[in-house]
Amino acid sequence: MYIDINGKKRQKVGLHIHTSISDGAWSPEKVKESYRSQGYDAIALTDHWKYGDSGEYNGMTVISGAEYNVGGNTTEQGVFHVVGLFMEKEPELDKNGSAQDIIDGVHAVGGLAVLAHPAWSLNTPDMILALRDIDATEIYNAVSEEGESFRPDSSLIVDMLAGRGVKYPLLATDDAHFYCGIDNGRGFIMVESDDNSRESIKKAILEEKFYASQGPEIHLYRDGEKFCVDCSPVSKIYFASNSAWCRRATRGENITHAEYKPTADDRFVRAFVVDAEGKSAWTNIIEI
Repeated sequence: MYIDINGKKRQKVGLHIHTSISDGAWSPEKVKESYRSQGYDAIALTDHWKYGDSGEYNGMTVISGAEYNVGGNTTEQGVFHVVGLFMEKEPELDKNGSAQDIIDGVHAVGGLAVLAHPAWSLNTPDMILALRDIDATEIYNAVSEEGESFRPDSSLIVDMLAGRGVKYPLLATDDAHFYCGIDNGRGFIMVESDDNSRESIKKAILEEKFYASQGPEIHLYRDGEKFCVDCSPVSKIYFASNSAWCRRATRGENITHAEYKPTADDRFVRAFVVDAEGKSAWTNIIEI
């Protein structure tokens, strides 16, 4: 548990992690110990098509999870990876089914369906809009940056969707596979909650009471006609919206506050920061 700059309790949560049960390099026990030692309050083990039940490890909550991938390997075939979280039992799913089948199956057992790494998967806004009831999506996926691929940041897709009136809670995740410093402990969410129970974390995600991060702290709020960011010391603060151009970047040393007055065309605002080490943090979207 952590205390943020506003004095609120936060839980550090990792929601996309693989083990040797599927294609991860480490055993579940070694993975759990590693994340616990890094100060995580909760994690989900999300092996490919291998349901991982909920539990507890030395005070760290283990959230039930699995990653279900369907489709082909090109944009024409459609590539969808859906992470199921907080499921009450293993869902009944068909590997030959559709992404919508996966989402519906996860919901049928009380879970949340997260669209994983849409930029890595080359999911276009139209592809995503054809799906119903996505609960969240990843704005950052660590293994897509330093693993065997690229396109870790899905901000462009997130903004295009929000410009069309569709927004999701935005997660930063590891999608850890290799455990050689490139994809483990790199992306997480900081959940506003007094405890690390599964129920509290799930509720906070649905209510968007968290921020996504690689390290920095960030808070976005509306103050009258302007939007404000308070954060840990960083070198860059950006406000993003559906407008293609406006003055919305603040740069310097050890910046902890910035403000943005939206234009008449803006329909939403979100913010992200970059610190001196190049680590980022992302807020959720606020609709105007």
